[in-house]
Formats: sequence, C-alpha cells, structure tokens
Amino acid sequence: MLNCRTIFLSDVHLGCKDCQADYLLSFLEHTQAQTIYLLGDIVDLWAMRKQVHWTPSQNKVLRCLLDKAEQGVEVIYIPGNHDEAMRLYAGKSFGNIRIALRASHTTAQGKKLLLLHGDEFDKEVNFGRLHAWLGDNLYDLLLFLNRWYNRLRRLTGGGYFSLAAYIKSKVPGAQKAIARYREAAIAKAKRGGFDGIVCGHIHHAEIRLEQGIIYCNDGDWIDSCTALIEQPDGSLALYHWTEQAEKIAALPLAASSKKAA
Repeated sequence: MLNCRTIFLSDVHLGCKDCQADYLLSFLEHTQAQTIYLLGDIVDLWAMRKQVHWTPSQNKVLRCLLDKAEQGVEVIYIPGNHDEAMRLYAGKSFGNIRIALRASHTTAQGKKLLLLHGDEFDKEVNFGRLHAWLGDNLYDLLLFLNRWYNRLRRLTGGGYFSLAAYIKSKVPGAQKAIARYREAAIAKAKRGGFDGIVCGHIHHAEIRLEQGIIYCNDGDWIDSCTALIEQPDGSLALYHWTEQAEKIAALPLAASSKKAA
C-alpha cells in the first residue's frame, strides 16, 4: 500500500474508449491518502455525446472514489473542459465529493499550491484554428495507434507502453506547445502569490522548479497513466501505474525555496 498525504488526478476521461480504467482502479486500490484532488476531465461528456463507452472497470473507478469520500477521505472535484457542465455545481457536494472551480493546497512543508484544470491557458498556447484542428485530429490518430499497439503487446505477453507519449516527445511542435503551456501556468501562480501550481489538461506529466515556482502536471489516464502524489514528508512525486508501479519523477520540496538557475 502506497501511503500518501495527497493524491492529484486529472484527465481520466470516464466514458471514453481510451480510458485506462483498469490501471487507475489498481492505483486507487493500492494507495491511501487524506485528500484526493480531481483536477478535471474526470468524465468525458464530449466523447459521450458521440458514443458512450462505459465499462465495468470505469464504473468501479467511480464507485471507488465515492467509497473513499464516504470513508472520510476529502475529495475535491475541479471540473475541466470535457466535464465543464459540472462547473454549474461549484460549491455543492455530490456523494461527499465537493465541487469547486479551483482550489489551493498547502503541503506538509508549507508550500502553497494553486490547483486548477488548465484549459484557461489554451489561448496562450494555441497556434491558430488550423493548428488546433490538426492537433486534435493527430492526437486522435495517436490514441488509435496507442490502442492497437498495446493490444498487440498484450497478445505477445508485453506490458503497457505509451506509444502516444513517445511519439509526442519526438514532435518539436508538441514540445513547443507544452513549453508555452508551462510558462502560462507558472505566470499564473506567480501573479497569485503561490509557491507552485498543479494542473492537467495537456496529458503531459511533469514536475519541475522554474523561476522559483513549482510546476506540476499530473498527466492523464488516457495514454500516460500517471498521478501526482504528495508524500507524507511533503515532497511531490509522479507515479506511472500500469502492470508495475514506477516513480518517474520527484521534487523534494525542501529544495524548492531555491531559485531555478
């Protein structure tokens, strides 16, 4: 059992055929935390307008989150763009899960973090309508390739591998968009007087210290299968969770008071 002080999850996309619900369910069953933040796109209302893909595993994920909330875990749900209809219920609670437009979280080491989904930064990242259209359609193609690639890997006894994330890491335009997004998020945290920011939205898990600000993106459960956790000592770590649990990045918060070089 992985003991956490706080768990940050986003971009689960329940109701979407590419949701990696089995891996997320395993993560939730093997972790315990005082607080869980759901940072948007937990349910994919956009995808479900076209076709609903609601599997037993996705239903178990939802049930697990509700059970944790009933058992005393504080669960805060900050809707994103794919579940923006939930923003109408900000300030209300559903099954002990509280809805908020954004939140702040103070770590065990006293670092104040701004929490939001991150779609508000789109206008600062977008290269124009044509590029946005190309980006959406190319990502759909990547997910298609990712889906079939991993089906073949399972048939041959292999574990999950994010082909989509690998291809994105090799595309200069994608890396440029990620950098713009990161810069916009860091600027938002600085203006608000926060020590850092935790967001999702762009499906790119990352922890770094830049301009003296802690930047954390918890990734997604569509292709990268990642979650951000605050460990009991207040440090932050990213976990990749598929057939095996793997810590892929960490930031000791004791070092976060130092300005980035």
